[in-house]
Amino acid sequence: MGYPMAGHLTRAGHAVTVYNRTPARAAAWAAEYGGVTADTPARAAEDADIVFVCVGGDDDVRAVVTGPDGVFETMAPGTLLVDHTTASADLAREIAGLAAGQGLRFLDAPVSGGQAGAQNGVLTIMVGGDRAAFDRAQPIMAAYGRSISLMGPAGAGQLTKMANQICIAGIVQSLSEALDFAIRAGIDAKQAAEVMSGGAAGSWQMANRAATMVDGRFDFGFAVEWMRKDLGFCLAEGARLGATLPVTGIIDGYYAQVEARGGRRWDTSSLIDLLQRP
Repeated sequence: MGYPMAGHLTRAGHAVTVYNRTPARAAAWAAEYGGVTADTPARAAEDADIVFVCVGGDDDVRAVVTGPDGVFETMAPGTLLVDHTTASADLAREIAGLAAGQGLRFLDAPVSGGQAGAQNGVLTIMVGGDRAAFDRAQPIMAAYGRSISLMGPAGAGQLTKMANQICIAGIVQSLSEALDFAIRAGIDAKQAAEVMSGGAAGSWQMANRAATMVDGRFDFGFAVEWMRKDLGFCLAEGARLGATLPVTGIIDGYYAQVEARGGRRWDTSSLIDLLQRP
């Protein structure tokens, strides 16, 4: 995700310094986009006006932000940290508190739209934090975001992303069942998806994933292991809030089955494989 997002920043005329835990990835990015690389997060953040983070989860954020050689070591007072990682709301509040203690600004800003959205610069960005920090970051994030919304205080971006993932899980499972049903009924499942896309059943998943699901190709977009991480956040937060998420829990179990059959890196549309190959 971060690779093309940082590329859009350079294309928009911003001076960008990148750090990646795999140095070869940073070097490849610099060769492609002409930016600068650093060998630690702290060095990447030196003299920055805004620092963007996009990593795997809570522990990864802590490592690059507050760990040894983390960005907090070199960020000057007043600098803004924007975390695009999909992480827990508790972590967002934790980092926001630490940032405030150092005179820094913070936004939690998870994204939706997958790798294609990042590459095409049309991500949806859900933001938690204060209005002044949002107004400062929004024009910069517009380089790779099409819809950028302030949802509330720190943590609100992550909570909105959880709601987003709950929706996606249910939609992909329903689409999987519909396509499997069509295939077993002997009708053209791809044509059926095209027809349904124009009606009330239409969705982004149907328009962009139905054909590849019918073909059994699952090398597009967001990996199952990352969806399970996200659904774990949803279920834990739901338990804390007293929100019942029965369908989400069932689908998380289905994704666990996909992982068990070797689909850890398949994309989330692979739920249909459980129906086609029970």
